Amino acid sequence: MGVSTDTPIIETTSFPLSVAGDEITAAQLHGILRLRVDVFVVEQECAYHEIDGRDLLPGTRHLWVGGSVAVDSYLRVLQDAGGTFRIGRVCTAVRSRGKGLAGRLMETALAGIGDAPCVLDAQTYATDFYAKYGFVVEGEEFMEDGIPHLTMWRREAPRP
Repeated sequence: MGVSTDTPIIETTSFPLSVAGDEITAAQLHGILRLRVDVFVVEQECAYHEIDGRDLLPGTRHLWVGGSVAVDSYLRVLQDAGGTFRIGRVCTAVRSRGKGLAGRLMETALAGIGDAPCVLDAQTYATDFYAKYGFVVEGEEFMEDGIPHLTMWRREAPRP
């Protein structure tokens, strides 16, 4: 249901790209914002303030996999007060789902985070996906922008 474009946004890549918020190009940010709006605002019919002022901060990390015409899958990592990392805006274009792209992004993000505590607010239907990466539900379900969510923590990196 996402919006498509025939104008290339970034080069084709099959591996996650990672760029700090203060180093991202206008074209890269455009592709990222297009995907986030396609998924969260259009597909999920959730009108909210997508541009929250955190995308261009030096401590923000943008991770994505690009396709031939646009960003295929994306997430960002923020560092909250106190040093806790926060993963958010995890999304994959309709055309690219089922290929394990979000999983590769999670693995890349968590490798960068290491053993530090990490939190995310998962849409309730996606908790099993995040549990595969060591996240555990803490607290009660809550509504955010009309969609049920659960807060999930990874307080320690899973040991093999």
